[in-house]
Amino acid sequence: MKLLQLLIASLLFVIAGCSQPKAHKETKVYAEFNKADKMDEVEFWKIIDYSYESSAGDLEMQSNVIIKGLSQYTPSEIIEFEVIFTKKLIEANDYKIIAINHIVDSPVSDDGFLYFRCWLISLGRKNFEQTIKKPDYLAHVIQKGVVPDFESMLYISTSAYKNKTGKQVEDATFPREVAFRRGLNYETGGAKITGKDWKEEDLPKLYPKLWAKFN
Repeated sequence: MKLLQLLIASLLFVIAGCSQPKAHKETKVYAEFNKADKMDEVEFWKIIDYSYESSAGDLEMQSNVIIKGLSQYTPSEIIEFEVIFTKKLIEANDYKIIAINHIVDSPVSDDGFLYFRCWLISLGRKNFEQTIKKPDYLAHVIQKGVVPDFESMLYISTSAYKNKTGKQVEDATFPREVAFRRGLNYETGGAKITGKDWKEEDLPKLYPKLWAKFN
């Protein structure tokens, strides 16, 4: 009798276990990137946002994701990507952006500030636009210990253009050269720095969240 009871109890335990939903590890899956038929600001940010979300802060991975996605476009569309990218670099060429660069990664050099702006663009549309609008917003995004330097982003369009055209030696047809001939120059001595200059003692009041986080 006891043996029969034990068998029935065991059977009920197995049935109950099978009826429970199986736990599974939650993973974040990103949809395959799908290009549009034209390159404009919306498409530009779609590429950047996709790369940012799918690379988890790994800048080398993000660079490769952008190059792979951008290589799907026509040569003229890759050029337009570079034109928009250059315009964003120029848009961020502002004293207030120099200020937050100084707070999180002092001292600031000409090259360092250029690479900082590349990194700022790589954070995606929302983070870029909110930081331009209200620089202290960056305190919610950047983590201490992160190096805000994405120099290799300057060469992404060139790499994609080489992949698409098969050309390996840069000439006047390459994206950066075309953008430069359109009057877009992000280099030192190119576009004028906009905005209002600042003094070191003003920074804690101007950008209190960033200052508290990095000082």
